[in-house]
Amino acid sequence: MTQTPTRIVALVGSLRADSLNRRIAEALRDQTPEGVTVEIAEGLADLPFYNEDLDASETPAAAVALRELVAGADAVLAVTPEYNGTMPAVLNNAIDWLSRPYGAAALSGKPFGVVGATPTPYGGKWAHEDAVRSFGVAGAVVVDGAVHSQSAIDVDVLEDADILARLKAVVDSLAAFRTAAA
Repeated sequence: MTQTPTRIVALVGSLRADSLNRRIAEALRDQTPEGVTVEIAEGLADLPFYNEDLDASETPAAAVALRELVAGADAVLAVTPEYNGTMPAVLNNAIDWLSRPYGAAALSGKPFGVVGATPTPYGGKWAHEDAVRSFGVAGAVVVDGAVHSQSAIDVDVLEDADILARLKAVVDSLAAFRTAAA
């Protein structure tokens, strides 16, 4: 019996159209191994800041769409830079929307990984640690080996074969986790 492709949804923590992390997400999407798809979640900029009053009355369409996208995925990958020593607000806000409703959240039990690059010596390590903690608290399952923080100082992350291999290894880890769980 043929297994359906592993579907990974990527949440990009930068809203800038030509950001390095968006380009990393696009490269991962375009270079997935056979049996794996990476879909970049669009519309994170359209999410209002999480407000339980909004969610209780009429959940905004952007939040409903994101919840449905993530709920239908086999895994979630954050691709994010680091802003002021932590993850960007847009990613934290997406987590807030995806962590609800309590007990039936789109993130519950989803395998999770995080990658990204920043022009700092640490490559976004603190943002990635915060993402691991926040996604885990929200109910996602952080996959061993599915975190890679990459410095972009003096290196073209998208042209260096070794770096690309480490980034792709995170996608492979998420796919392998899904296969092992099946």
